[in-house]
Amino acid sequence: MGINFWRLLVGAATLNMFVSIGAFAAEKSKENNVVKDGTVVSLQYTLSGEDGKTIESNKGKDPLKYTQGSHQIVPGLEKGLAGMKVGEERRVKVKPEEGYGPVDPKGFQEFPKEKIPSEGLKVGAVLMAKGPQGQQVPVRVHEIKDKTVVLDLNHPMAGKTLVFDVKVLDVQPATVQPTQPTVPPQPAKPAQPAQPK
Repeated sequence: MGINFWRLLVGAATLNMFVSIGAFAAEKSKENNVVKDGTVVSLQYTLSGEDGKTIESNKGKDPLKYTQGSHQIVPGLEKGLAGMKVGEERRVKVKPEEGYGPVDPKGFQEFPKEKIPSEGLKVGAVLMAKGPQGQQVPVRVHEIKDKTVVLDLNHPMAGKTLVFDVKVLDVQPATVQPTQPTVPPQPAKPAQPAQPK
């Protein structure tokens, strides 16, 4: 009877050890499902202005994938996502300083009228310009003068408070570089106007 008691006691201790290991693994697993620097995050988002009007959304489309801490998305959103868990939803308000920056007065530049396509000669028209790295960047016609046109080279969301409604869909440890995010980081300043949109 003494031997059976010890077997039962050893068996209970072994079972307790496996349960503890399982709990530890589950705790580790939960830790891996948290947005922290170095993790690859899959995100569903809807971006709105302060007026509540939707600017863009990826609901029903492919999720946005980015690596937390690598500055692939605007800083305010990245800060707001830190510590979130898979399945968690949150509203993140991003001030201009942590979004696309304030409106830069130097971003308004004059170009000779003849360099602007005729269909771009109206206030509010959007033209595509080439940035320093050759990328296409939208610029807006701000003012039309007698011989020149004033273009606003600021990012369209510069100076705006952005409201992101986000849901974390997945969090993975970083393994390979993800593809470019659909919400670009700080844009480069365009160099010259090209064709209207």
